[in-house]
Amino acid sequence: MSHLTMIKSQVLRTPNLLTSSKISLPKAFLRKGLLALTLGASIALSGCSLFSVYTIDLPQGTPITQTQAQKLQVGMNQNQVLYILGSPAIRDTLAPNRWDYIYDYQAGTEGKRKGIADVKNASQHLIVYFDEQGIVTRIEGVDSLPVS
Repeated sequence: MSHLTMIKSQVLRTPNLLTSSKISLPKAFLRKGLLALTLGASIALSGCSLFSVYTIDLPQGTPITQTQAQKLQVGMNQNQVLYILGSPAIRDTLAPNRWDYIYDYQAGTEGKRKGIADVKNASQHLIVYFDEQGIVTRIEGVDSLPVS
């Protein structure tokens, strides 16, 4: 046998590197890796659109009920009003004889889910007017307040 035929017979006996199972093993890992990457990316991107942003319930001011407001009477002084209702939300420097008690409730994620915005009076506005001596002369907005 010549050297050339010996080499040919050895080449034919050795498995082909391109079709052997040793090469297909990394292809399987590549396919699994690509599948995992695609699946992970699709889950990550779909998370942006499936869930909404969580927002907190935002109460601003002090809620006042009709029961509290009905305790106010014309003729009371400013200290008595402070004792019953607390500090007003607005004390206007241009109109110092007017105190505004404002309450606003903006429902967040939980409030909207539970329907709290409908239960609580979402917006309240009570105005107390005083004369120059600090005595209550007029009260507005009592009827718009919640009963309890």
